[in-house]
Amino acid sequence: MPAPAARPDLRRRSPLLLLLLLLVVPPALLLPPAPPAAAEAVVWPERAGWPLAGAPRVVRPFDPPARRWEAGHRGLDLAAAAGEAVLAAADGVVAFAGTVAGRPVLTVRHGALRTTYEPVRAAVAVGTRVRAGQRVGWVQPGHCGRRGTCLHWGLLRGEEYLDPLLLPTAATNRAELRLLPPGSAALAQRRAAGRAATAPAGAPGRHGFLLPVRGPVTSRFGPRLHPVLGVRRLHDGTDFGVPCGTPIRAARGGTVVERVLHPAYGHRLVLDHGEVAGHRFRTSYNHALGWTVPVGARVHRGQVVGRVGSTGWSTGCHLHLMMEVDGALADPEQWL
Repeated sequence: MPAPAARPDLRRRSPLLLLLLLLVVPPALLLPPAPPAAAEAVVWPERAGWPLAGAPRVVRPFDPPARRWEAGHRGLDLAAAAGEAVLAAADGVVAFAGTVAGRPVLTVRHGALRTTYEPVRAAVAVGTRVRAGQRVGWVQPGHCGRRGTCLHWGLLRGEEYLDPLLLPTAATNRAELRLLPPGSAALAQRRAAGRAATAPAGAPGRHGFLLPVRGPVTSRFGPRLHPVLGVRRLHDGTDFGVPCGTPIRAARGGTVVERVLHPAYGHRLVLDHGEVAGHRFRTSYNHALGWTVPVGARVHRGQVVGRVGSTGWSTGCHLHLMMEVDGALADPEQWL
């Protein structure tokens, strides 16, 4: 069997051959590949809020598809009136003001993030710097159909769609440090003792848990007729009837151990609170619009971790709060 032909050594070829090779092959292909560019870091805006005045009603929540190419709802639909002022959700620069597929669209860039608003007649030109809450346009009719006029509000990081409610929530979660005058600690302790004596709604119970939302209990822990399945079964938590978009606060300090999109519970977050009064506690928050804290994050009691929604098997906006004590389901109202 003849020996394989030796691989030609270009270093021994004539300069003319190398010149011809460079003329045929683009020089970029002869160079080692450049390392991939690092993704732009997300810096959440210091100030952020709703794109409409007040606290608008969420007509249709954020509901992204499991895979990018599938159908879904990649933003929020907010109830609005035709001609209502549209506000910049955060400080930024107008990146686009024009028509896409026959619909007037406005885009504002906030560093690595950008918000979109449609259908909107723009009041600002591309390149304009805007402040949070500044009027940038007016709502136009044509969205939401029979449900009335709506503003579709989107939030993107690159090509990834995010829940727009993460924007104001991230700004709300920023810590503020202030220097207090002498004697403030004693005054704070006296006021805390007074609040504990009256125990208003939302105050920590005797086990240190806080009500995650302020609202009426619409369904208690225990057997009931399931509103979706139509069968009698255990209702494994407590339902609080509050509007979509209401902030959800951690009932107690702990660690985020689960964050999933569950077929029945919708957007679900689980916090592990460790040992309290000789028992191991976990709380879970269900049917949310989305979350602002990742798995592994440490959260403090009262911190905003997400927003109330109606995802999964849900017939309306509410928070379904569940509690585990020593690994077994328990009635949250017995511990709050």
